[in-house]
Amino acid sequence: MTAFDQASATLAALAPARSKGQRWRRRYGIAAIGAAIILVWVLIAILCSYLTPYSPDTVDVSIRLRPPSATHWLGTDELGRDVLTRLLYGSRISLFTGLVVVLLGGAFGTLVGGAAAFMRGRGEELIMRLTDLVLCFPPIILALAIAAALGIGTRNTIIAMLVVWWPKFARLAHSLVLVQRSQEYVEAAVVVGLKPARILLRHIIPNAVGPLIVLVTLDLGNAIITFAGLSFLGLGVVPPTPEWGSMVAEGRELVEQWWVAAFPGFAILSVVLGFNFLGDGVRDWLDPKARQR
Repeated sequence: MTAFDQASATLAALAPARSKGQRWRRRYGIAAIGAAIILVWVLIAILCSYLTPYSPDTVDVSIRLRPPSATHWLGTDELGRDVLTRLLYGSRISLFTGLVVVLLGGAFGTLVGGAAAFMRGRGEELIMRLTDLVLCFPPIILALAIAAALGIGTRNTIIAMLVVWWPKFARLAHSLVLVQRSQEYVEAAVVVGLKPARILLRHIIPNAVGPLIVLVTLDLGNAIITFAGLSFLGLGVVPPTPEWGSMVAEGRELVEQWWVAAFPGFAILSVVLGFNFLGDGVRDWLDPKARQR
């Protein structure tokens, strides 16, 4: 065999592996980028106290509104606080709030919607009409009204968001359980004599969990940006607690000192994009048709 033939055989052997790698990057490359962004922010939230020498609440008006420099990489705000430090510490509240709202709202909505689809009758009608009633209002407007009634504070804002967050999960879970309820394995479980609660929790919901996982992943970014919006309007965290939405609000009138509002806005944008990229990848991974392409 000549050297040319050997090189051709080697390239032919590497071609399937190369095409497989290209397919993986095309299908999951964006999701990997999103997962990397989220991982970076999670590590920042955990290790932020070791990443900066400054305190997020230390006020020094002698250095107020300083532009980005070697001493303060992202500049200082109108009270002389380091913007980078407050940005890093603000990731804790934003990520924690988004996770709590989506997980608790998703769990409650899934159970309520699944139970409504399984019980049928007047109970189902009452629960789903209540769900439709909450869905009639724009989430940010209803959360704003509830948060204003409860008062300023992170806990009250989380409660307000939970009130408006569960219906979308209830509606999705209701439709998924309706499909699964007619399957043969459910009829077999009923014949065996299993209790309805056991059938719902142990059999139906696990088989319908795929779209719910996708919704949870995509909704984390929505929850973070909603909380930031409420904080921007003054109904989120209590000052001087660092939070991205309130940081943007503090710099909204400082046009020349653009760094005060710009960098927290970029942080919100990166996290939301990260969760959206990850959610799209999870959706493709859970879709059998997409995996066959």
